[in-house]
Amino acid sequence: MNQVPGNSSALPPPVFHEDSGALRFWVMLPEGRPIGASVSRQVLHYRFQARLDGSDAVATYEAHCGEMDAAVVRRAQDGSIEPVMLRENDLRPQRV
Repeated sequence: MNQVPGNSSALPPPVFHEDSGALRFWVMLPEGRPIGASVSRQVLHYRFQARLDGSDAVATYEAHCGEMDAAVVRRAQDGSIEPVMLRENDLRPQRV
């Protein structure tokens, strides 16, 4: 869950920002640089069946952090700049 090997406190915890209606979180990129990201409560609701009011946004992130973190890394590697705003399309299962 959003941890760096040997330093689990390197990144701030995820938070739901009421005013923007988005979950804000941080991901450590493969080169060791942290990057901020966010995902709207609507995307959490439609992709992960989270509550539309955002009250379970942090718990939803914790349950699906691997998928969300991987999407942030993909977007950053494709040139997105901070903060990376995840869209529903970013969280669809990736084809191999």
